[in-house]
Amino acid sequence: QVQLVESGGGLVQPGGSLRLSCTASGTIFRLKLMGWYRQAPGKERESVATITSIGDTTYADSVKGRFTISRDNAKNTVYLQMNSLKPEDTAVYYCNIVPPGVMYWGQGTQVTVSS
Repeated sequence: QVQLVESGGGLVQPGGSLRLSCTASGTIFRLKLMGWYRQAPGKERESVATITSIGDTTYADSVKGRFTISRDNAKNTVYLQMNSLKPEDTAVYYCNIVPPGVMYWGQGTQVTVSS
């Protein structure tokens, strides 16, 4: 069974940094357009960043200049480096293909930005 497992979340103060990782159990994701998504309490899940198999990236306006998505296809892993974190970045972060596949949603990783 192919799975995506997110990790790296935690509690951080405003202005701090975190690096999220998303590891795929299978190699099929190496050719896929991958994305990070997030869902804050009481809000709908939204796209944060995407990356093609060759490394082309896009970002939501709210994170542009602060977040960086990257991938290591040899390790079947996608990363999200988050800098200058704000309280409004608090959410559960997920990775998935783009557009998202229902069968690939994992548990996500909680990011809480608070002083």
